[in-house]
Parts: sequence; C-alpha cells; structure tokens
Amino acid sequence: MKIHVVMVEPEIPPNTGNIARTCAATGAKLHLVHPLGFKVDDKSVKRAGLDYWDKVEIEEHESLEKFLDKYKPEETNMFFATTKGKHVYSEPNYKDLEEVFLLFGRETKGLPEDLLQKYINKTIRIPMRTTLRSLNLANSVNIVLYDVLRQKNFEGLEEISEYFDT
Repeated sequence: MKIHVVMVEPEIPPNTGNIARTCAATGAKLHLVHPLGFKVDDKSVKRAGLDYWDKVEIEEHESLEKFLDKYKPEETNMFFATTKGKHVYSEPNYKDLEEVFLLFGRETKGLPEDLLQKYINKTIRIPMRTTLRSLNLANSVNIVLYDVLRQKNFEGLEEISEYFDT
C-alpha cells in the first residue's frame, strides 16, 4: 500500500518536521501544499525531522488547487481529516486499498470549508472532548496514519523487535 500524507498550508515548522520523521519511519510519502508558513530548510523543521530528511519522499505542490488537479479526490482513496468529520478515522476500511491519501489542514484553520462540504462523505475525525478545539497536528497525523498501518498489519514495517534478555 502507498500512503500519502498531505499537509495543506502547514504553518508550524516543528509539526512538519515531526510529520516528516513519521513519514520516513513508515514509508509514507509526504506532500507539502503551498503556501507554507516557513521555508523547508528552516532550522526548526530540520531539527524536528533530525537526520530523516533524506529518507522521506517529499512532493511539493504550488497550491491546493494544483494538488487536487493532479490527484483527483473522485478517482483516489482520499480522506479529509477535520474536527467536523462525518466518520471516525477508524471507520474506513483501508485494508483492501492499494493507495490512500490523508489530507490535513493548517494548524489555525484546518482544511477549507468548501472542500470539506464537497467531500463530506470522505471526511474523518478523531474523537475528543467537545470543550477542546483540536489536537496537535503532528499527533493527529500519527493517530490516523498508524491506524491505516494497523489495518494493513503494519505491512512493510519491522515485525520483530530486538530486545535484551536479563
């Protein structure tokens, strides 16, 4: 399975760095949709991603419109993460899909409302208390991405842990 993590207009460098590190660790492709709130070579992005930058496949897109023209939601298994999502992130059956796109919006505004309305049946959310606005973006990506991987039995990832006998 090919998993695409799509960051639409991310604003906080350490979040993107942490997400890049997760993508490197899992083999997911990272898409960065401009405008970004930082430069990709920003020290804080690099610091959060540590030395994983050369191990992650990154594709940059000039705009959300250009991304959607290239990877059409009607023709792909695209899921839009939002606190207003119609489905809990664990509801979709990712198990039999060959390719999955997980879209996440910017930290302060999320994904555009018109996009969410257009693809309301493809929206997913992480359950949380109603008194809070949202979870940290990097944490949200990890939660959803690892559920997709779990449904695929962590295919392609380390199966046996090395441990020390005492």
